Amino acid sequence: MRLWHQELIKYLPRQQLLGQHRECCALRGKGWNKKHNVVDYIFKYSPYKLFMYHLLVMNEMYQRNYKVNKLWLHSLYRGKNEIAYLELEPINCGIKIYNEHDDQYLKECLLNLRSKGIIINLNDERKSQTKI
Repeated sequence: MRLWHQELIKYLPRQQLLGQHRECCALRGKGWNKKHNVVDYIFKYSPYKLFMYHLLVMNEMYQRNYKVNKLWLHSLYRGKNEIAYLELEPINCGIKIYNEHDDQYLKECLLNLRSKGIIINLNDERKSQTKI
């Protein structure tokens, strides 16, 4: 799986949003530093950045009234089966969490979603999404 471009999180259909949450949980837990060509770039950064990205996903889930285990709201938490971090230096990520989430990556993500029948039109004022 991939981490969708952060601008797309609020437009993802239910299945992709919940999948993104599961992916973040896995990466924060046993998946941290395990090679995977699509998400390897995240391992160049502090795990705190993944936590910040995961917060975006969880905030969208809350907006849609989906349930999230509140333990994931703690930056040190790594799941039931992993030992929590002792500490993580908070990072001010600014607007863009991952530098790799640039305009080209946004286009790749939109094409990937389109191949799944999911059209997200970011140019539309309404920011509409439709499933074909």
